[in-house]
Amino acid sequence: MAAIKYATDGERVRAFALDITVNKGKILAISDFIRGESTAQNPGYGIFPGNFARYITVNAATGEVVTWDPAEYTPVADPCDPGALGGLGTNGITVEMGALYYPPTDDSPNAPPTSGLLFKLTLSEAANVTIALNEIRGGVVLTNPEIAATVDLSQAINVTVGGGVVAAADLIPASHPDYAEWVAVGKPACWAYPRQCHGDADGLKEGSAKAGFHYVGLQDMAVFSRAYQVMEPPFGPGIAAIENGICADFARDVEGSAKTGFYRVGATDLNVLAASWFVKEAPDGPGIPGDCGGNLTP
Repeated sequence: MAAIKYATDGERVRAFALDITVNKGKILAISDFIRGESTAQNPGYGIFPGNFARYITVNAATGEVVTWDPAEYTPVADPCDPGALGGLGTNGITVEMGALYYPPTDDSPNAPPTSGLLFKLTLSEAANVTIALNEIRGGVVLTNPEIAATVDLSQAINVTVGGGVVAAADLIPASHPDYAEWVAVGKPACWAYPRQCHGDADGLKEGSAKAGFHYVGLQDMAVFSRAYQVMEPPFGPGIAAIENGICADFARDVEGSAKTGFYRVGATDLNVLAASWFVKEAPDGPGIPGDCGGNLTP
């Protein structure tokens, strides 16, 4: 995991727009950020401009935000936004974070500190991480926007993360019953998604506020379809040759035989997928338990 931190010479930063890339593998997930207003008890940059209108609802009568907690409300800009990189699951993301607090002055007790953690990233493998300003989407903005920020990124270019050790090494505890199997298949980060063992291959919700949300749907079926009955060597290329294919091994087992060949994704995984297919989350349905042994949010 890569921890993205900032420090100033005393200035207060109002917003960040950053491009983050890796030279190997992919950026799988973002975590350890706050959502919502900055307060003395929970200070930080919890306003995500590009995603605010997509996922945040404001009560028309009171002007108050209904909830800051939609799982999709993250700092990662949509890859379709102007100037944004490819997003999670690719080698580059654009992150936008702003601070909202009252009183809106530099000495406000609710303002974010002049140094601290912005967020953490989960990488698919050891890699060099580079951060650049995304000037199209604002770069770094101080509380006085008329003063241009002088930004030093010398400590954020080609920073080695992982040191040859898979970044997902501690996502599943050694006490978990699937730990040995997880190690055997290369410690895939997706097995740490809370609902992966129930058919959630990508850790993401689908649906809408109007129709209801679900964790197991068409996106997961797409991953499953690519990996279905892909034979392990010597009968086939193996699940490692399929992008995110191991994420569809919901039952976390091996099927087949020595005579016909073995594969990781088959009938047992299809049964898991079918059992959770389009199960709505509350308040529209019972939801899927998040008890698969990990707490990773993509």
